[in-house]
Amino acid sequence: MQFTHYDLGQKQAGEIIEVTLSSGANVRLMDYSNLQSFKNGRRHQYVGGLITRSPYRVQIPRAGHWHLTVDVAGLKNGTKSSIRTLPGALPPASERPLASVPSLFRNVDTAPPAHNSATKTYDVFISHASEDKDDLVRSLAHALRNGGLEVWYDEFELKLGDSLRRKIDAGLARSRFGIVVLSKTFLTKGWTQYELDGLVTRSVGGEQVLLPLWHGITKQEVVNFSPSLADKVARNTASLTIDEIANEIITLIADHR
Repeated sequence: MQFTHYDLGQKQAGEIIEVTLSSGANVRLMDYSNLQSFKNGRRHQYVGGLITRSPYRVQIPRAGHWHLTVDVAGLKNGTKSSIRTLPGALPPASERPLASVPSLFRNVDTAPPAHNSATKTYDVFISHASEDKDDLVRSLAHALRNGGLEVWYDEFELKLGDSLRRKIDAGLARSRFGIVVLSKTFLTKGWTQYELDGLVTRSVGGEQVLLPLWHGITKQEVVNFSPSLADKVARNTASLTIDEIANEIITLIADHR
């Protein structure tokens, strides 16, 4: 039987092999012993099977020396193949209870004094890219406000003729809690960087005073952008709904009023 053999060498558990195929084929990930059995037509164990969609990704199950084969036995057409190794999946966003995080938000009396005594105090400041409004941020802001929180969100606070920088500064200074929506678009924006810098400077003694929301982004992308943010307790919109995130924040702040 003809087949293509890839000697993967020593691999760590969790690493991912991406196989690109020009048409359907049988793909087997095996250790050396099972590779020899496969070559000799004996029973063997493998990870994989008949793959009809490309690319196909298979994860190394345990550390060791691994091999991958591609063949078209039992199929009508031949195939061309190539492989590459991808980094293993990193741990997901930490989902410890928010109440367990020290100083996740600041009490009113610890907020910087306002220049105007009538300046409004906010429970939550939301930093985000405008591209994320429709599918996440607008709904989150309304859910928080409907839950009784005072929310600094640009569509609630900015009016024609307002100074954007002054309004952001005021919102940051008078907010107990910061939410930063980390998305692929967020990482490329200027104003979001300005807001994030303001939120981060509110941290005292290394304590977390803002909650990152990962939205359509991987941990590796967060690590590349800011290792310190990647280490913070966060929430991921891939695993929690907007209402679930909002309810947790509402409960946390209500418990500290």
